[in-house]
Amino acid sequence: MPPVTATATPWTRELSFRLRALFPLKVVGTTAWIWLFFIGYFYLLRHPAYPVTVMPLTALDHLIPFQPAALVPYLSLWVYVGVAPGLQRGFRDLLVYGLWAGALCLAGLALFYFWPTQVPPLAIDVAGAPGFRMLQGIDAAGNACPSMHVAISVFTAIWIDHEFRRIGVPLWLRAINAAWCLAIAWSTLATRQHVALDVLGGVLLGTAFAWTSLRWRPVAAPLAAAGAGQPAAIMGRR
Repeated sequence: MPPVTATATPWTRELSFRLRALFPLKVVGTTAWIWLFFIGYFYLLRHPAYPVTVMPLTALDHLIPFQPAALVPYLSLWVYVGVAPGLQRGFRDLLVYGLWAGALCLAGLALFYFWPTQVPPLAIDVAGAPGFRMLQGIDAAGNACPSMHVAISVFTAIWIDHEFRRIGVPLWLRAINAAWCLAIAWSTLATRQHVALDVLGGVLLGTAFAWTSLRWRPVAAPLAAAGAGQPAAIMGRR
């Protein structure tokens, strides 16, 4: 059987190189970044600095019923957020991504500090969904707007699509990325962890940081100029 690299297409070779590059650092860094965010998140959840605002329901909230199966895409976020840093080609790219992702999280925590929010009490039967009992015991209905679940998903999706376009992956991979992001956003409503206005706030926050981060960062050189398996970049604005 011939080696995989002998028959691999250029995009598969590039994708493989990126996923293998700095893999231990990516795993440890992403885990630490999530851990630090949750320290601030749960502190503000349990110690709001100002009166808590209850988010209103919209027609969309009434249209989407409680769906226990939505817990799967909801929890899949913690796998999804590792894809974008996993696609970074070198240490500098990874550092820049991490700083922007951290800035997004700090912005969300600042909003939660100055404007604590929660979803309205919703009567749902979780007797047949044990996973929801655990979720409700850990993640109360606070820190609602903007939905950071959605914000980081949108931020991740835009970065992944950017890297996918640079690598030249097939359209079906880009479609999977978009579908995964949409499934996570939908799951926040179907699990009753958020309402539609929270989702809208998350989309706006994630998009704003993704657009800014891709414009104001070191610009990577064309892949053809980087050499086989060697990262290269030039400084500038996108």
